[in-house]
Amino acid sequence: MSSDFEGYEQDFAVLTAEITNKIARVPRLPPDEKKQVVANVEKQLEEAKELLEQMDLEVREIPPQSRGMYSNRMRSYKQEMGKLETDFKRSRIAYSDEVRNELLGDDGNSSENQRAHLLDNTERLERSSRRLEAGYQIAVETEQIGQEMLENLSHDREKIQRARERLRETDANLGKSSRVLTGMLRRISSRPFSGPHTVPWEPSPCCTRGVPAHLPTRPKNI
Repeated sequence: MSSDFEGYEQDFAVLTAEITNKIARVPRLPPDEKKQVVANVEKQLEEAKELLEQMDLEVREIPPQSRGMYSNRMRSYKQEMGKLETDFKRSRIAYSDEVRNELLGDDGNSSENQRAHLLDNTERLERSSRRLEAGYQIAVETEQIGQEMLENLSHDREKIQRARERLRETDANLGKSSRVLTGMLRRISSRPFSGPHTVPWEPSPCCTRGVPAHLPTRPKNI
């Protein structure tokens, strides 16, 4: 996952370096070449935005414990992207003023007033853009917190399910033990009870031989 992010990161670095170089060249180029470079920079800025979106998606797939470092890098790249767009707007304003002067023959004071007005509007747009970016960052961080909470809830749910399974197993074992004890008690209670008794004693013939008839024999136990 991080290897894909680093690949996008390298492409973004190369692309932004090219854009910075072209933006710096715009004011010094001939009109025809300026138009071509401006169109090229617009296309490259769109490509850079797409790279940022891909990088942002990759960061969301990174585990929460390793995501912080990549999130900080993304904030830096977004700030760099905002600066490039601001510099490009200013170069386009200068380019538009120059073309307008060439076509309409405006004097220098009118051009300066228009430039100041456009720069003021640009600054307002930049402030709005920063507020939108701050709101987007808050939304991203909120989403990250929500994902972490969902993961924690998922772990807790697994623990509860395992505890329930152990409880069911314990309940089943107790039920088996209860049935065994009940059966044993039923078998014991169904047997008839007989108390202690004595066996009648009778002398054997060998013991009565030679005994006079008038002597009583051992009485029998009643």
